Amino acid sequence: MTQILQRTVLFADLRGSTSLYETLGNAEATTVVTQSVGLVAQIVHNAGGSVVKTLGDGLMAVFEDPTAAVMAADEMHDSMDRITPLATSTRAATQRTPVLRLQVGIAQGEVIAMSGDWFGDAVNVAARLLDHAGDNEILATVSVVSHQPPEIRQRFRSLDRVQLRGRVEPVHVFLLEGRRFSDTAATAYGELPPAANEPEGIRLVWLDMNRIYAGPSLPVVLGRSPQVTYCIDDSRVSRSHARIDWHGGAFQLTDLSFNGTYVRFTGGSEIVALRRGTCTLHGSGTLGLGAPPTDPTAPLVRFEVMKFSDTQPQVDFG
Repeated sequence: MTQILQRTVLFADLRGSTSLYETLGNAEATTVVTQSVGLVAQIVHNAGGSVVKTLGDGLMAVFEDPTAAVMAADEMHDSMDRITPLATSTRAATQRTPVLRLQVGIAQGEVIAMSGDWFGDAVNVAARLLDHAGDNEILATVSVVSHQPPEIRQRFRSLDRVQLRGRVEPVHVFLLEGRRFSDTAATAYGELPPAANEPEGIRLVWLDMNRIYAGPSLPVVLGRSPQVTYCIDDSRVSRSHARIDWHGGAFQLTDLSFNGTYVRFTGGSEIVALRRGTCTLHGSGTLGLGAPPTDPTAPLVRFEVMKFSDTQPQVDFG
């Protein structure tokens, strides 16, 4: 029987299993991944949700209550402290064992229940949010956030409108901050006016593609997919490789890729290697996508943090 219902859809995906299989071997890694997905599924049930299906290293779930979905996602991230010992306790993990990392996407809306599965725009959006989520991040749509009580709503910060793969209209996406950040003004739900002395834009240059992003055009997603904001056609670049957003008075770069993102600031020799991590961009420099800037064949994106009031460029991109 086909039903049309209002539901909150949650997709959770565990990253890092490939390295786990390489380190522990098939049998033990399978045990760790299976137990980890089982723990995430139990959290869904405890929060009143239903697991629709497991998807290899993750799952899809539906909730009647949007708040229950967010609370479940929060608990999933807290559970990572319990997931990690599953790997470190195995007899093969005598060295540095790769840690499993969780990404969650949540969307709310009208969905169709049919033959034990769920379909609809909310399902597609929740799944596509995983493309833009960094390690241990929870991304949610504005409809999910608007249904939260004030104490949870204030922990969300806007990533503004994001273009999702396969969707014509962009989606307003929010990032749920960890509880330790919940009392800071920078995490407030909605828009905060930038301070007068804060940089207003960021310039990205790759080959002949010179773009400036600010305000409504943020966040910027760099990747190989034609649907991302800044498309870089190179086999080493992931479909959604990295994200740049404005947070706490600075531009934050988050790696979303399999091959890593590398940062070298102008005037310095040190290279910051990001593997699903985040760093603050300042001044100017070079981003290596999938390979470090020292590799002459690497796809390199030059960046410049700028103020539109400046009459002189901060760096010569000529």
